[in-house]
Amino acid sequence: MSSLSRELVCLILQFLDEEKFKETVHRLEKESGFYFNMRYFEDCVTNGEWDEVEKYLSGFTKIDDNRYSMKIFFEIRKQKYLEALDRHDHAKAVDILVKDLKEFSTFNEGLFKEITLLLTLGNFRENEQLSKYGDTKSARAIMLVELKKLIEANPLFRDKLQFPTLKNSRLRTLINQSLNWQHQLCKNPRPNPDIKTLFVDHTCGIPNGAHAPSLVTNPLMGSIPKVGGFPPLGVNGPFQPAQAPLTTSLAGWMANPSSVPHQTVSVGPIGLTASSNADSEHVLKRSRPFGMSDEVNNMPVNILPVMYPGQSHAHSLYSSDDLPKAVVVNLNQGSAVKSMDFHPVQLILLLVGTNIGDITIWEVGGRERLVYRNFKVWDIGACSRTFQASLANEYTASVNRVIWSPDGALFGVAYSKHIVQIYSYHGGVDLRNHLEIDAHVGNVSDLAFSHRNRQLCFITCGEDKTIKVWDALTGNKLYTFEGHEAPVYSVCPHRKENIQFVFSTAIDGKIKAWLYDNMGSRVDYDAPGQSCTTMAYSADGTRLFSCGTNKEGESYLVEWNESEGAIKRVYNGLGKRSVGVVQFDTMKNRFLATGDEFQVKFWDMDNVNILTTTDAEGGLPASPCVRFNREGILLAVSTSDNGIKILANADGVRLLRSIDNRAVDTSRVAPATIAKGPVISTFGASTSTAGTSIGVADRSALMTVMAGLNGDSRSLPDAKPNHTDESEKSKSWKLTEFNKPSQLHSLRLPDCLLPVRIIRLTYTNLGGAILALASNAVHKLWKWQTSDGKATSSVPPQLWQPSSGILMTNDISEINLEDAIPCFALSKNDSYLMSASGGKFSLFNMITFKRMTTFMPPPPATTCVAFHPHDNNVVAIGIDDSSIHIYNVRVDEVKSKLKGHQNKVTGLAFSKDLNVLVSSGADAQLCVWRMDGWEKHSSKFLPIPPGRVSSPLAQTRVQFHQDQIHVLAVHETLIAIYEAPKLECVEQWFPPESCGSVTDATYSCDSQLIYASVEDGSVCVLTSTTLQLRSRISPAAYLPSNPSARVYPVVIAAHPSKPNQFAIGLTDGGVHVIEPQESEGNWSATPLENGVGRSINSAAGSG
Repeated sequence: MSSLSRELVCLILQFLDEEKFKETVHRLEKESGFYFNMRYFEDCVTNGEWDEVEKYLSGFTKIDDNRYSMKIFFEIRKQKYLEALDRHDHAKAVDILVKDLKEFSTFNEGLFKEITLLLTLGNFRENEQLSKYGDTKSARAIMLVELKKLIEANPLFRDKLQFPTLKNSRLRTLINQSLNWQHQLCKNPRPNPDIKTLFVDHTCGIPNGAHAPSLVTNPLMGSIPKVGGFPPLGVNGPFQPAQAPLTTSLAGWMANPSSVPHQTVSVGPIGLTASSNADSEHVLKRSRPFGMSDEVNNMPVNILPVMYPGQSHAHSLYSSDDLPKAVVVNLNQGSAVKSMDFHPVQLILLLVGTNIGDITIWEVGGRERLVYRNFKVWDIGACSRTFQASLANEYTASVNRVIWSPDGALFGVAYSKHIVQIYSYHGGVDLRNHLEIDAHVGNVSDLAFSHRNRQLCFITCGEDKTIKVWDALTGNKLYTFEGHEAPVYSVCPHRKENIQFVFSTAIDGKIKAWLYDNMGSRVDYDAPGQSCTTMAYSADGTRLFSCGTNKEGESYLVEWNESEGAIKRVYNGLGKRSVGVVQFDTMKNRFLATGDEFQVKFWDMDNVNILTTTDAEGGLPASPCVRFNREGILLAVSTSDNGIKILANADGVRLLRSIDNRAVDTSRVAPATIAKGPVISTFGASTSTAGTSIGVADRSALMTVMAGLNGDSRSLPDAKPNHTDESEKSKSWKLTEFNKPSQLHSLRLPDCLLPVRIIRLTYTNLGGAILALASNAVHKLWKWQTSDGKATSSVPPQLWQPSSGILMTNDISEINLEDAIPCFALSKNDSYLMSASGGKFSLFNMITFKRMTTFMPPPPATTCVAFHPHDNNVVAIGIDDSSIHIYNVRVDEVKSKLKGHQNKVTGLAFSKDLNVLVSSGADAQLCVWRMDGWEKHSSKFLPIPPGRVSSPLAQTRVQFHQDQIHVLAVHETLIAIYEAPKLECVEQWFPPESCGSVTDATYSCDSQLIYASVEDGSVCVLTSTTLQLRSRISPAAYLPSNPSARVYPVVIAAHPSKPNQFAIGLTDGGVHVIEPQESEGNWSATPLENGVGRSINSAAGSG
């Protein structure tokens, strides 16, 4: 199909959409194969319209076209098959298997056989690879994310995913222009022509007894009467002479654009994740043909109605509702954010640089700090003497810019002193040093990646007034651009057709453009108001914008006509007294956003007036940093308290949920936004039994966290806030006593098995089940069937067993159970359980209860276990000979043995952020081990209170706070908070001797509270920052009165997403779930004014 024919189809699609011929629109999209409507495709997939999904795809690709296409069709048919199995519609499933999936057997016969075997299972989730399959809705959402990646990477969809940028009702405009031109050519033009048809050219009839008016004396200015129900045609006058294309400025040195530009798209190997799209400098759009004036294009058109605001062209694919404005995640960075950039492929990875030189990679959906590095020069000897002298005076530097390479394999960091560092990122926590370059004398202001003749390079600029181009592979300098008379502030590389160039801006407001040669600058512009400016293109590379602030604090946001070097549009609404340089970002091809006047301001690119604003629920600095992710569905905004807020639209909410149902606060999402996508529930996990904090939860409650990460011992006020708030410490609290069953909700879980003492207890990571291990080595699993899938004290769960009736029982052959220290740990996806009761470790399938394997037979016996945070195949195992084994389950090999305790190891906890393992032992000693070499970093003995005799077999357990820095240490004589990795004791709490020993304790899922069970049967609720006693739950509130029985909780576990729910395992074999009354909502008491009331010291020991 010729280029003009394709454009005509596009105009017809716009017209049909405006007239609401929806079915016809999508049929023409499919039959022409010109534009793939991703939103329509998403709706069909979400609604399970599988026949329409495949029919629509067939207009663009066939199964055997390439690997991407094959994967797309396979994922769709596999989902259709699984849904039939889930409905227990085996006849339909067999039909899909034979008609749809059989086709793939020639490519992978083993896979087809495995799919066929699913028919034999009562629940296909018994298959290990499908154990995480949720409900239909969530499964479709997850698949849709995968399909979109495959489609974007598929070369057959190249140039078909973006609808051309058109003005409203473009076809009507052309028709109106044609009629206007026809009327000018009439031999006898009438002032008020009568347009009756479009089927033939228009001519005015000869008037009776009148002379035709002259074109000169009677220009066509009136309106044409309404014809056939259409509104009148308004005309501004005859066509003006076409303007010749300008040859000055950029137009003079750029080659004339060809009529058919080509898009360059990076396509990686086939797989579950697709390669990134090329960056903006590779994505081109057809420019307006030379010779047609703006007047012609902008003539008013009234021949047809022009009102429908739907998906008529690229812009109307979006509305203001698509702006990410709902705050869904809060991140505590710990120091002031200077620069941010989302990963180009993994849309929820955020790279951050701060004012003290720290860099962090966040997985924003789970608030997980994957990577942290503080400022460090890798090779000081290779640096200039000037730089070395600067470091000798002050070994610190601020980050000016962090940015990912187009494919996300590298990222660069520009510092305020001399150097640029380039890292290679391999996913997860795997970050490696790649290049360190002493790039400029003084401040390195900016950094950007670019492809120069398929060679990846990066461009820097700085205080020395130069711009430099470097080979991103070798670090060799390729070019130096000189010509600015002031320090260079920013760079913006781009590509237009076959011309590659770089814009640069200086602090004196000068803008220059450079080719990749040594011929000097080709362009010299003045930024509006001589402002310090940054520049950026729209996602499709066709529109150029800049935003800056001058010395007087006046800010300017403009769109440029790059061919003429003139400002095309000035946007209204920026502050006149801005603090610092206002930052901005573009959202795809539709919106602009700036951080200004303590809020985020949004504009439609085609409208100079502010579209909307948001203060992100407050707490923003005067000029916050702002950054969209590639799809424009998430927006990161820096806060005045050294944090980051993640804002999302409905698609962003859906993305976060489909990737990982963890800790996103949607209680604050606007109703209109929630209606467009599924709600994300706050999710986390915390269990003392496994000795590690699994998951994270909402951080909206007040908390002070983030001390010097990664072992950084620098004492910087904005980098390491105190854990304990002094104002919190000084408060006096009225102790709330719960002594009656009517004061709380308590549920004893139904149990038909032998009631035996519970010694280990945990919630599943999803919070819908509780797992207990009894002293007879038998596991018990209770599952809730509630609307939200979460455990509750209001509805009894089912004691779950597979249809086979087998029990998960640990190996206890030749084991004295009285001497054993049982332990277990759940995998992150709740599919597998590692457990031991003094004998061999058993690996169980949590769906079938089948023992998959055993390993590590005693002696010595295992005493505790924790999964490695970055590799589910690696576990740390505590041994009763006082050692710790780092064990790889997959290869059945002990990788390292750690020795440092003097008695058996009883507790283990990993910190992902600090990259350390903390262990505790029966010797009441804590040890910190570095995960990069398993060397011992530090150790401390717990301060056993004077006069208290500790049992030689007393177990000490550890658990990390949600901030991954503070460690909860639980011993029978005390509870203490330590700060890793130095193990500085922050707080202590000693239970009164009259209450007996502490049996267990755990953080609540949001780490705001600590639940501690005591030997007298009570449960104490303490605030986690100060260890002040807020509430005390007596055994009378949850146990029936029985004076002859001494029953008390042995273990305690916190719900992973409900901060006020916990469960206890009792000596009589019972398990209770306990929550406050709905009217109370939480366990926390209220601080009293002037300190009136009972303090914790008089209530329960000293802290």
